[in-house]
Amino acid sequence: MFLALSAAVFTIYVANVVMGAVTNAPMFSDVTEMVILFIAAILFTVAILKAEAADPDRKDRNP
Repeated sequence: MFLALSAAVFTIYVANVVMGAVTNAPMFSDVTEMVILFIAAILFTVAILKAEAADPDRKDRNP
């Protein structure tokens, strides 16, 4: 779920960047772009941490 949300938010960011490059009129300001990218990164991090925690074959690297 978090991975899909991260992909969706990142797609919004990429669409804004592409639209800004093509039309010279991005939909969002620089601060809004930063917040969107930050949210995508946080959601991706949560998804990866949840996947690591759910892995039954995970072996701790510390003895």
